[in-house]
Amino acid sequence: MKCFSCFSSSKKKDERNAATTSAGTNTDGSSSTYASALSGPPENPVENSPLLKQFSYQELVVATNNFTDVIGEGGFGIVYKGILERTRQEIAVKKLKVNLMGEQGKNEFNAEVMFLGRLYHRNLINLIGSCAYGEQRLIVYEFMPQGSLKDHLFDLKPGQQPLDWYTRMRIAFGVAEGLEYLHVKVEPAVIFRDLKPSNILLDENFNSKLSDFGLARLGPEGDETHVTTQVRGTHGYHAPEYLATGRLKVKSDVYTFGVVLLELISGKRAIDHVKEANDPNLVTWGKRIFKDKSNHLQLIDPLLQDNFSPHGFIGAVALAEACLAEDVSARPIMTDVVMALGPLAVRPNQNRSSMRLPPLPDEMNKPEDASTS
Repeated sequence: MKCFSCFSSSKKKDERNAATTSAGTNTDGSSSTYASALSGPPENPVENSPLLKQFSYQELVVATNNFTDVIGEGGFGIVYKGILERTRQEIAVKKLKVNLMGEQGKNEFNAEVMFLGRLYHRNLINLIGSCAYGEQRLIVYEFMPQGSLKDHLFDLKPGQQPLDWYTRMRIAFGVAEGLEYLHVKVEPAVIFRDLKPSNILLDENFNSKLSDFGLARLGPEGDETHVTTQVRGTHGYHAPEYLATGRLKVKSDVYTFGVVLLELISGKRAIDHVKEANDPNLVTWGKRIFKDKSNHLQLIDPLLQDNFSPHGFIGAVALAEACLAEDVSARPIMTDVVMALGPLAVRPNQNRSSMRLPPLPDEMNKPEDASTS
């Protein structure tokens, strides 16, 4: 991984110049200012993030009632709900599985703390602090009461209401804003690399936030078009160029966003060998339907029935198709994705200004330099 001292809030000569102010604060009110070069050992990244709290292990034992309330689980860790004893703040605590993580798990822990300790945006999960106690590694986040997008999109519990169309589009819009911030409004760009419904968390109003930065990488700089790395992430979400060559580009995230958008439209998983045994790959299935507009209604989640915007559906399908283009240069940049999704996320008679939405773009694809591909 590149040195984190590379982070800067200085302006580039491309589109990022307009996206950040000279003070290093984005025009949307989020911060793109980074800490100075890391000076401490990599196993203590929180020491170099002055706004983060270093928790003692005992504090987190008390906060989580000895790690009893499980609210999520990933490959390297289990997430517990907790309440800080002094402030009564609700928190989520990710406790890494010591016996499984090895060097890879430790690297992901360090990456997550270092990235989230230096990034702030309303559509990124808020990192409160961390704990390194012997072999134990724990990360403390804000608590997101609605859980993950996965909890509301797949395998609904009896009586659980499916997400309505406009909530789905608002979630997609928030994710797009988070990715736009990472790609355009910080320097160098950050490639998220592991976008999927379980890594999209929802607050009480179903506003979305990106979480789990363990696989995030700094993007290409200068004349570089990609970074070369071992293929990591989740099957079904990889951009084809990354899967084939290990060359990771900013627009690899755009492809993955297209997969998630198609999941939101269809209610289907990216890969499902159980319910879709004959056609388990969502993108393969979707691209076959893209070819004939008369079949496009097959893409809509049956749980929505007729409760969706026909105009919004057409726009969302067109956007998903553009993001899933095999040709990297044909995919839109996330700024254009945000602009395209904005109007689709507005309910009828809703005040657009209340959502801070951009205007509808004149076109989805715009000329770009090599650094955004």
